[in-house]
Order: sequence, then structure tokens, then C-alpha cells
Amino acid sequence: MGRPSPVASAVTLAVVAALAAGCGSGGGDAPDAGREPSARPSSPAARSPVPGRADSIPGDTVTKAPALPDGEVVAQAVNAVGSRELDIKGGLKSGALAVLVHCEGEGGLTVEVEPVGLRFPVECGAGEVGSVYNRLELKESREQGTVSVTAPSTVRWAITVGHRETRAAA
Repeated sequence: MGRPSPVASAVTLAVVAALAAGCGSGGGDAPDAGREPSARPSSPAARSPVPGRADSIPGDTVTKAPALPDGEVVAQAVNAVGSRELDIKGGLKSGALAVLVHCEGEGGLTVEVEPVGLRFPVECGAGEVGSVYNRLELKESREQGTVSVTAPSTVRWAITVGHRETRAAA
């Protein structure tokens, strides 16, 4: 108890990698990795061997929606090929916006959340399912929001987008 699971550790590393890769934001919201300082990979195998490449986690698939650690699901797609745009149900609310992507196939994809300007690339691998998690703390709500995934036909992917209210610090 208290030790992060291999999945939580791997997705935490993916958050840091994605944010370092140049995720941006607009409208006064600031990216926040939302990671636990004690979260560390349980073994070197949990780290992605290629910079910018999604972590491969046993059991991940693109044929089922990725499961977020918490929050309300506001958009999902499974077993998708090529590019797609998803509306975020209920718009963007203030609080934590989480994006979990699984992908497989030769090439990469790009995930973009508008209108907040969150954008991150994901390199996928042939014959393995990679996973990337990213979280952004939104200070302001917006009536509409979309998640766009741009991918070639050689990449299959699944995505879950979620929202969780964050409590104000007391």
C-alpha cells in the first residue's frame, strides 16, 4: 500500500515527457503534470526506450477505452484509425482535464485539446500498444471543447478524456 502501480508510474513518466515535449496552453491556464513526487518506475523496463515514444504497458489495448485513474469521462474513442475530432461532453470545466491515449502501429499521432492549446505528439510502435497520459489544470471553464487526434492509417488508437474537479487549497 502506498507504492504506485506500474501503470501509474509509467503514465506519470509519460506526463513529464509530454509536457517537456512542448505542451502549451492558452487563456491563462497553465499545464500541471499532476504527478506525485514519489511516483517512480518500478523497473527500467517501465521506461520507454525511445524518447517521445509511448510507454508499452502489459494489458493495454486499442480495442477498449483506456481507463482513467479517476474523474468523469467526457470523450472516448476506441479502435480508431486515422484522424478524428471528438467533442468534449459539457464543454471544458475548471479543474483537472486528463487525456489517456493508447496507440499501436508504425508512426505516430498528435493529440490536441482546443481551445486551451494543449498539444502533444505520441510515437507508436509496431506490434505493441503504447500508452501516454497527460493532465492539465484548467482555471476557467469554457462552453465548448474538442479533442483532435491526427494519425496516419498505419496507427490504431484509443483515447479517453476525463474531468475531475479539484479542491481549492485551504
